[in-house]
Amino acid sequence: MEKQILDNILKLHAMFLKDEEGGERANLYWANLIGADLTGANLTGANLFGASLSKANLSKANLFGADLSEADLRGAKLSDTILAE
Repeated sequence: MEKQILDNILKLHAMFLKDEEGGERANLYWANLIGADLTGANLTGANLFGASLSKANLSKANLFGADLSEADLRGAKLSDTILAE
């Protein structure tokens, strides 16, 4: 996935989490995020079903309540990542 598109999705998701107008839940269903730098990203409640996150940097990311069903996390950096629920 192109960085610009991902950055926009993350921006809209942040707005969604703050209940701001125009915000929307991140839908990264089956997204190709191989090697993506998501350090510190707040993806609370995001849809990451089937996403390819291998070798992605998810250090200090918040994935609380995110749907990671069938996601590929092989080789992903998960230091201090919140993965509850």
